[in-house]
Amino acid sequence: MTILAVPRVAVIVVAAGSGTRLSGAGPKAFVGLGEHSILRHALRGVFAGPPAQVVVVAPSDRVGDARTEADEAAGSRGDLVTVVAGGQTRQASVAAGLGAVWPDVQTVLVHDAARALTPPDVFARVISAVASGQDAVLPVLPVVDTLKRVAAQTVVAAVDRADLASAQTPQGFRRDILDLAYRDATAEFTDDAALVQAAGFPVFTVAGDERAFKITTPSDLERAESLVSPITPVHPAVRSAAPRVGMGTDVHAFGGAGTLWLAGVEWPGERGLHGHSDGDAVAHAIVDAVLAAAGLGDIGTQFGTEHPEYAGAHAAAFLGRTRELVEAAGYRIGNVSVQVQANRPRFAARRAEAEQVLSAALGAPVAVSATTTDGRGFTGTGDGGAAFAVAVVLPL
Repeated sequence: MTILAVPRVAVIVVAAGSGTRLSGAGPKAFVGLGEHSILRHALRGVFAGPPAQVVVVAPSDRVGDARTEADEAAGSRGDLVTVVAGGQTRQASVAAGLGAVWPDVQTVLVHDAARALTPPDVFARVISAVASGQDAVLPVLPVVDTLKRVAAQTVVAAVDRADLASAQTPQGFRRDILDLAYRDATAEFTDDAALVQAAGFPVFTVAGDERAFKITTPSDLERAESLVSPITPVHPAVRSAAPRVGMGTDVHAFGGAGTLWLAGVEWPGERGLHGHSDGDAVAHAIVDAVLAAAGLGDIGTQFGTEHPEYAGAHAAAFLGRTRELVEAAGYRIGNVSVQVQANRPRFAARRAEAEQVLSAALGAPVAVSATTTDGRGFTGTGDGGAAFAVAVVLPL
């Protein structure tokens, strides 16, 4: 008989919220997302991560439904699942989950079910950071939008975003520290990292993921739906072992709001490009080329104006989703070469940075080159920028 080791990690999945802003027909975690519920998708990500006890905190009248969802997601690992009823507040719900954590557990992660598409590697990063000696860890994303302080519909001042970050879940803690913080809590906090920090413990960060966004409003749900919807090639291709090549191009005029985003990086002091998202012609040309190579149409097919969730989005969102589309269609991305045509910005000093950002988001090598057109044409007059890309994909 094989005796399974007891996990030293627990993940508390908070699924007890009402979700009034989502306007669903019930608690948020049980709202449909594709073929399953938000909770089922969240639990799939949890079980795809490192082994852990999984404690689901559900509304008191949906404990049975939560158990069904958890068992379906867990498969043969149902013995790792505990389901408990939540409280009137998020903090009370997490406290209920903590009470169900097994005695041998040393590391506790707290995760919002509403962040249903969080990739497994985010869980792994948080667990690894706690295991390396950090008492409290949360995944974050840099703040990319220009921020303003507003009073009575009037801008009071700009907010320096250099030291700001957007917090996500799962947030991980040494179990004894989280227990202590909850035992001594005298106020309500918006997340567990804030509670632990108020108890006097430092909180560290690891990289988050754009897919770990929180489903709060109907537009968030639409964005999530687009990410889990089945992928069908626009033009079904004959499968072969040979590489497939695609070309893509994109052009945007200067005149967009805010600073310039190009090749996945921000260019302070440069004029922005106008577009449905951030006008990043380089990223958009790459998307067109990769989609064409895989027979999945073009950027308008997959990310057009009928997809409001991509309004204002940056390169990482487009390239990450493109990689998912291509892999779901049975391909992997080999490499991409993209050329920028514009008088500004000057790419030489930041070429390596741009290549690193684009390659990381796409999951494949991206080479960037840049040129001017000697004062000729749309780009030569400084009216805008263009990009041309060639991509190679191979069958999985």
